[in-house]
Amino acid sequence: MSTHQANTLRLYLTCIRNTLEAAMCLQNFPCQEVERHNKPEVELKTSPELLLNPVLICRNEAEKCLIETSINSIRISMKVKQADELENILAKKFLRFLSMRAEAFQVLRRKPVQVSNLTLITLSSVLCTKHELPVRHRDTSLWTAG
Repeated sequence: MSTHQANTLRLYLTCIRNTLEAAMCLQNFPCQEVERHNKPEVELKTSPELLLNPVLICRNEAEKCLIETSINSIRISMKVKQADELENILAKKFLRFLSMRAEAFQVLRRKPVQVSNLTLITLSSVLCTKHELPVRHRDTSLWTAG
């Protein structure tokens, strides 16, 4: 990997990390449709006033990160580069491994949204039980490992 590629990757990941820091200002907010249930508003989209503008961060056409935030949840959708058949196979195996253990991660969505390879959802209740920084670090380190 050349120094230019390493610098662009570092800038891309720094931008994602800084955006996540700003977006993770979540609060406990029960669903307005069902009493006493914390449903992720970013998934339900029942109240447009509770949703923030989505942020799309692109390194290139093959590597993108979409961060969607609401009052009580955040959805992070990643599209990872798969330039050749080997990278395609490795990505599929890794993503299958993660999706089989979605409950253990507590933030993984089993089925990613349309054009992404990996989708993470974090509720305010997850951030209350875990410290904010390790969750954010884990979210960004998932796609930097390897």
